[in-house]
Amino acid sequence: MKKTKHLFKTKGCNIPFTSVMMVSFVLMGCNDQSTQPTKPAIPEVGVYTVKEEILPLTVDLPARTASYRVSQVRPQVDGILEKRLFTEGSDVKKDQPLYQIDKKPYETQVAKAQAAYDNVKKLAARYKSLCATNAISQQEYDDVVSRLDQAKADLNQAKINLGYTQVLSPISGKISRSFVSEGALVSSGQSQPLATITQLDPIYVDITQPITNQLKLKSLIQQGVVTDSEDKMDVTLFLEDGSQYPYTGTLSFSEVQVEPSTGSVTLRAKFPNPQHQLLPGMYTKARIMQGTQEKAIVVPQQAITFDARGKSITYIVDQQQVLQARDVEILKPQGNGWIIKQGLQAGDRIMTEGHHRAKPGVKVNAVPANNISLKTTLE
Repeated sequence: MKKTKHLFKTKGCNIPFTSVMMVSFVLMGCNDQSTQPTKPAIPEVGVYTVKEEILPLTVDLPARTASYRVSQVRPQVDGILEKRLFTEGSDVKKDQPLYQIDKKPYETQVAKAQAAYDNVKKLAARYKSLCATNAISQQEYDDVVSRLDQAKADLNQAKINLGYTQVLSPISGKISRSFVSEGALVSSGQSQPLATITQLDPIYVDITQPITNQLKLKSLIQQGVVTDSEDKMDVTLFLEDGSQYPYTGTLSFSEVQVEPSTGSVTLRAKFPNPQHQLLPGMYTKARIMQGTQEKAIVVPQQAITFDARGKSITYIVDQQQVLQARDVEILKPQGNGWIIKQGLQAGDRIMTEGHHRAKPGVKVNAVPANNISLKTTLE
């Protein structure tokens, strides 16, 4: 029997049916390969390897400068103020003359006291010889000797008052403006001082510390987490513009009472101030070296997340390269990181980059994180 060829007719050519079927099968095969699912890529995350270090523990607290010593200049005798002997706002030295009070009345008092003393002295000499010959009684001689002692005391007091007419600086420091003018009548009992002198070198810095901060530090010391450095508590000072004061201070004392309204205690530090850069009343920030943590673990801030309840969580890449969530306990912030009290150990790899690409329980490709510059002290 004669075989018949089936042809598809198109314009200008005849295509065998078998050829059409072969092309269709080929196209179907290609379509099957393109629809097969691809294996998902392993997400890449940046990790920071935890390490232990010796960490100085510092705390930044509000502070305010205070005068080391303040003295009011007051007259000790009455009289007319003749002259001011200093430049207002200048530095003065101890015992430097500051004012001159009219001394003529006091010179007169000295002259009178001197004359009275000389007369009684001569009388005492004559009575001594008379007493030796029993021309006068011993009692009469003793009375004259007593008058001589009184005259001598009066003379000394007159000389002291004359010296007080020149008002001297009681301390070294910077003097204020003068509160009285030349020609004013001043007296030893007046309430207003003539001027005020403030000693600026050294200078005090009063620091306010919450009592809770002290209690927490003592607890850490008792637990052995922190080594106490109370014997060498240096203080660093930062000015209102953020700049660091070039000299280091030392703690002088701590108040033994808590301020009820603020729940804080006052610490006082003493700083050198040779250029008088610090003035009383300035607001500053004091950084106190509280202690040392021998095996401290500090991690970047981006390695820690917080859930809705405020619990701190980090994500660790384990030995099987699987991401695991772990709860950690934070001791305190330090620089641009967190000091970890519990939950991490040296060698742990914690995720700092790629939180949006991976979830706990997923295998990841861990690579060292970029741009991790961990600073353990505040700038």
